[in-house]
Amino acid sequence: MRLGSTLIVALRALRRNKLRSMLTALGIIIGVGAVIAMVSIGNGAKAQVEAQVAGLGQNVISVFSGSSMGGGMRGGWGSAPTLTLEDATAISREIAGVAGVSPEVRDRNQILANGLNWNTQVNGEGPDYPAIRSWPLTSGAMFTEQDVRSVAKVAVIGQTVVDQLFPGQDPIGQTLRIRNIPFKVVGVLASKGFNLFGQDQDDTVLVPYTSHMKRLSRRTALNSILVQAVSADAIDRVQQDITDVLTQRRKGKEPDFTVRNQVELAQAATATSRTLTLLLAAIAGVSLIVGGIGIMNIMLVSVTERTREIGIRLAVGAHGRDVLLQFLIESVVLSSLGGVLGILLGIGASQLVSVVNGWPVLVSTSAVVVAFCFSAAVGMFFGFYPARKAARLDPIDALRYE
Repeated sequence: MRLGSTLIVALRALRRNKLRSMLTALGIIIGVGAVIAMVSIGNGAKAQVEAQVAGLGQNVISVFSGSSMGGGMRGGWGSAPTLTLEDATAISREIAGVAGVSPEVRDRNQILANGLNWNTQVNGEGPDYPAIRSWPLTSGAMFTEQDVRSVAKVAVIGQTVVDQLFPGQDPIGQTLRIRNIPFKVVGVLASKGFNLFGQDQDDTVLVPYTSHMKRLSRRTALNSILVQAVSADAIDRVQQDITDVLTQRRKGKEPDFTVRNQVELAQAATATSRTLTLLLAAIAGVSLIVGGIGIMNIMLVSVTERTREIGIRLAVGAHGRDVLLQFLIESVVLSSLGGVLGILLGIGASQLVSVVNGWPVLVSTSAVVVAFCFSAAVGMFFGFYPARKAARLDPIDALRYE
């Protein structure tokens, strides 16, 4: 019997019991829909995190201050400023493949301008900072290396600071006071929004790191150092070179710094969402198994109901493989149809979640293909036993069956 004829017979059999066929496929529909929706939401969250990490700049390596110890108390990286300006200079001068270096000093301060005040993040940075962070300016310009050397009282501000202290005004050339020290605004950063930790990146003031250390914080150490490699291929080598140079500068002392690159930061940031996505997809995948068991159950019932029909087909010359193929096709068509409807349900559900809750979603083509193939495989796997049972019926016994 030709495949086309077998397919027609299988479709007719399914059409005779439309309601039962639809209810049987419901488990597959729900399972595939749940998998597509969960994976889409998880991929959307992951893509959002990766975009935010990319917003930190291109080919960026971060060197954090290391551990501290005193009075029997110990702290991990970032607990004490242990990096120096000499460390930053050594990285810039001694390591090949470095495109830019920005020493960082961070603090929060109350700033004043136009009779208004605002508490914001005041960062001491180097002139390379906008290039490292891929952060353009909308007006004005970044302070220069000369400003760093002369400990100039100049500042570049974020859009949130503009909105709070200079509403409806051009801030370029105006003065804001930090710890009662006047700083001239020379540039405004483009808006970047919130970062991975929910902090407003635009709520910031940048000043030369020398001005921050000598005029504002009176510090002699850095919180961190931002380094940009010349290319993505050079990141691992530059990271290792930074570790070697800083270790050598400490002359055998315990490392008091931590070096992380952008890939490591992205992996750490997306680890939770990736695990959650896999967990939810696995739970949703259970529905596919349940749906497959439902298909097996219904196909066994169908074999029992159509025993005489099977006997007639075998008596008039049909082979066992024809009967096997017929019932197998019925099972696969049923599960594949459920897979298609489930994909549409999953895409619709994910888009609905995006509209209602504002969550980012990303429908993965690979997830759609895998879900469909898996649904078809479920139909084939769970349909094989009933089909084999039908194919092995004895024609005489089948014709006598009431």
